[in-house]
Amino acid sequence: MVASQDESPVAPELYINRELSWLQFNYRVLAEALNEHTPLLEQAKFSAIFSNNLDEFFMVRVASLKSQQEAGISTLSDDGLTPQQQLEAIQAKLRPLLEMQQQHYRHSLKTQLGEYGVHLLDYINLNPQQRDWVNHYFQTAIFPVLTPLAVDPSHPFPFISNLSLNVAALVRDPQTGQQEFARVKVPQKILPRLVQIPRDLWGRQSEPVFTAVPLEQVVAFNLGLLFPGMDVEGHYFFRVTRDADLELRDLEADDLMEALEEGLRKRRRGGEVVRLEVADEMPDEVVQLLMEGMAVEPEDLYRINGPLGLDDLMSLMAIGLPQLKDKPHKGRTVPALARAQKSKLEDGSIKEEEFESIFSVIRRRDVLLQHPYDLFATSVEEFLNQAADDPSVLAIKMTLYRTSKDSPVVAALIRAAENGKQVMALVELKARFDEDNNIQWAKQLESSGVHVVYGVLGLKTHTKIALVVRREKQKLNSYVHIGTGNYNSKTSSLYTDIGLLTARPEFGADLVELFNYLTGFSKQQSFRRLLVAPVTLRSGTESLIRREISHSISGRGGHIRAKMNSLVDPKIIALLYEASQAGVRIDLIIRGMCCLRPGVAGISDNISVVSVIGRFLEHSRLFWFANAGEPELFMGSADWMGRNLDRRVEAVAPIEDAQFRMQLEQLLELYLNDTGAWHMDSQGNFQQRQLEGEPQLVQKDLIKRWRGGLTPTL
Repeated sequence: MVASQDESPVAPELYINRELSWLQFNYRVLAEALNEHTPLLEQAKFSAIFSNNLDEFFMVRVASLKSQQEAGISTLSDDGLTPQQQLEAIQAKLRPLLEMQQQHYRHSLKTQLGEYGVHLLDYINLNPQQRDWVNHYFQTAIFPVLTPLAVDPSHPFPFISNLSLNVAALVRDPQTGQQEFARVKVPQKILPRLVQIPRDLWGRQSEPVFTAVPLEQVVAFNLGLLFPGMDVEGHYFFRVTRDADLELRDLEADDLMEALEEGLRKRRRGGEVVRLEVADEMPDEVVQLLMEGMAVEPEDLYRINGPLGLDDLMSLMAIGLPQLKDKPHKGRTVPALARAQKSKLEDGSIKEEEFESIFSVIRRRDVLLQHPYDLFATSVEEFLNQAADDPSVLAIKMTLYRTSKDSPVVAALIRAAENGKQVMALVELKARFDEDNNIQWAKQLESSGVHVVYGVLGLKTHTKIALVVRREKQKLNSYVHIGTGNYNSKTSSLYTDIGLLTARPEFGADLVELFNYLTGFSKQQSFRRLLVAPVTLRSGTESLIRREISHSISGRGGHIRAKMNSLVDPKIIALLYEASQAGVRIDLIIRGMCCLRPGVAGISDNISVVSVIGRFLEHSRLFWFANAGEPELFMGSADWMGRNLDRRVEAVAPIEDAQFRMQLEQLLELYLNDTGAWHMDSQGNFQQRQLEGEPQLVQKDLIKRWRGGLTPTL
């Protein structure tokens, strides 16, 4: 079966496969773990992120390709590859990366952590006292929850749940001589993956900081208790990844929630197996039994020379060794909002007569936020908290895409509703891997009197916007927050994002109409200041690029600088190629996937691509256009991907304050001059700059500036 495909505006040889580009991104994450200058526990963190990223990649992207392959679909990707060819290319690129990760864990990370008293031990290396303690722990805390499942003619192969860690046990009946196979699931969801051993059992002169043994090894070396009367001849570890993407029809809101809840129950079990990871020493006959039992293809088998599921290394960040971590960064309160902190009145840090409401500040001028350098709690959360308690506020409307579990934002919305205000929250139930969390928030908000909606049918609502309507002197004024990041207090300290608080009437009017579009039957086709997907964002972006082409052709010069997570859309890529050929200089800062080839002679000579990976996840999107000396700069939630431009609700806003525009222009310059940045070549490969002397890293530079209390001007 060959599916039809619209002809791509980009020739296949000028388009980099998005899956392979994503693997390049994840390699850059792994490189942070491999970098000897990265603090040791931060190395463990980046290795864990690399593994967690891969889990999601297999559950969604690889699963989608396998579904196409199994359905006989041979549609070519934009770079001219079939699903089968893409799967083969993924395997070839990925296997060396997995070996690099394990080599680093076995020969570098474990050894160096041991020098600081952090010992990740194997069961066979425990001393007698430690082994006695571990065996007792098994009997009292693990043994009762285990369920060994036999596989024989009367016991079919058991279902192996998604991302579960398992022990394949080979046991023999000493009376009959018959060898049997059983599976034991490791209870890693309810018990720590690293079983911490009391420090006083170390048995050496220097007492360790942290000593632990993997949970799966504790189970494996105590299998005799699970199979009394049998001889345990071998144990081997394996892990399964299944298709976990949710494909849902567009339904009415109530039906959508019900369908999602059912889909989540299925996801926890998982769909078809898309990856089988086994310990490298597992015998071929055991591997074959697993593959047959779960219908695993040979290309989906990954032999791993080390521990499976290294995402659990993230737990090491809880160890109290600050010298092995990045220095803590707490952020600061934006100077413009220093007197607008209502919570500080109680402890006397701000006197009542010195307090100024956040709405007075915003009414006077815009406030630009740069998280995590500017605190989310004293800006966005303070904005919503004061809105919830202010008697003059009549209504609050906002979108929730991903939010934290104990969310101060949600608490503010609930309190506002209880205070009699009109509160509307658009909760995006289909935020991938956050669906369950969002369903719970939606139910809690509804039970508190908040009007909860689930967006426009057929579109995912990804925009990050909040609107507060306030009665002032017999008229209604609107206060707006537009950001690049989610309303999530946890990730606000881990991601770099841009936000804008403004009382500009055009912005407020646009958000009023955008919320009407989201909640009612509005078919709004134009907006005053915002570029909104799927209505005006694509056409507006293309017009801005074409304007630079026109300026360049007319001799006025053309220059574009853009920072985003991913550049995938073929139409935008084709237009950027056209701009380059017209002489427009294009500087791109792209964290993740980039399907454009820079530096191709005669095609993209004027395009450069850099990627910055650091302690914070680069998440802000900025789009700057020189406009013949009258530059325009936009920020928002959208990448240059087809899904953002055509299949999501997004909002991108202009930065109209000249000082803020200059500040963000300088920020883009810092990213482009980051000496630790990765530079992309025309083949899609990235190389990190190797310069002598003190590295100039944008994130570290910004931390120093904000920590030193400098003004926002860079």
